[in-house]
Amino acid sequence: MMSVDVVWLLVFCALIVIVGVTVLNTLTFPRLRSSALQAYPLVSVLVPARDEGQVIVETVRRILAQDYPSFELILLDDHSSDGTADLARAAAGDDTRMLILAGQALPEGWTGKNWACWQLAGKAQGEILVFSDADVRWESGALTAIVAGMQATKADVFSVWPTQRSGSWGERLVVPLMMFAVLGYLPEVAVRFVPLSAFAAANGQCLAFRKEAYERVRGHFSVRNRVVEDVEMARLSKASGLRLVMALGSEMVWCRMYQCWREVRDGFAKNILAGHGHPLYLVASTLFHWLLFIVPWIWLLVGGWIDLGTGWPFAPLLLIGLGLGSRLLSAKVAGHRLVDAAFMPVSVFLMTIIAIQSLWWYAHGGPLWKGRRISQRGADG
Repeated sequence: MMSVDVVWLLVFCALIVIVGVTVLNTLTFPRLRSSALQAYPLVSVLVPARDEGQVIVETVRRILAQDYPSFELILLDDHSSDGTADLARAAAGDDTRMLILAGQALPEGWTGKNWACWQLAGKAQGEILVFSDADVRWESGALTAIVAGMQATKADVFSVWPTQRSGSWGERLVVPLMMFAVLGYLPEVAVRFVPLSAFAAANGQCLAFRKEAYERVRGHFSVRNRVVEDVEMARLSKASGLRLVMALGSEMVWCRMYQCWREVRDGFAKNILAGHGHPLYLVASTLFHWLLFIVPWIWLLVGGWIDLGTGWPFAPLLLIGLGLGSRLLSAKVAGHRLVDAAFMPVSVFLMTIIAIQSLWWYAHGGPLWKGRRISQRGADG
């Protein structure tokens, strides 16, 4: 068995890497910004919607209020039971840029969102396709900033990470971990410049393609049965030689994904196992994050310390400082509440509950989401 000092050194090295990657991303990660455009291609903003009556009116109004001069908005009503289509139609009024589609029946072997996006892409006329979730909010100038970002970086695929807003404690302690993982574990410069699909990520909440790029990877058809379709499409894009660029929403594009702890738990549990690829990987990831962010606190509270001859006899304090520092920096970059970083051990504990929920679903046929049973595809190799 490994001695305590070896374990501490491994944890220390892991935290140093996380801090280093976070600092690098702080300096290099592109942000959405208003800037001059080289051209004004037609853009298709594509919104899949299923039972989104509570948010769809504001979503439609915000998108139609964009200052970009050449775009269409296509919304697909995916068999909603809450009047989503009628509310969207009323919000658009007589704006001819808006088209509402009635979703076709879900074919076998497809997830609902991927099928909706595939239908939307089939109707789009734009040179650029921007897929945006129904609960994503667009500030004025956001669409112009996306097109400008694609032009400036010569991106074929452009993934915007919306600023995540939260209200309840469950949201505040869990939702920011999504950006913490991106900022701490994935060097953004590698996504842009290293032609390996291992360095690929994307956020399907706001994901833009040049139309020819989307067609080259066969779009959502290629990931039709995948729960984390955004990451899979990012990997396919890089494997196909396309240029993938990520950008922070910087409050120009933002979202409040959930409203309470139960929604947070179920929403993250729906995706987390597929994102890890196998139940054993999820278990290993959970144990790894306990070592990094919970065990040092336990170690400190029971009065443990070691001296490795480095002059640092209080190893737990060093580990805690590195862990909190990385979380604090990611919160600053992503626009989250800084005070919530202090509760990182609680956040990891809540993620453990989410992992357990996901594994329970895996053992019982998959989660039920918006009335549909979802296969956790990718979680069994």
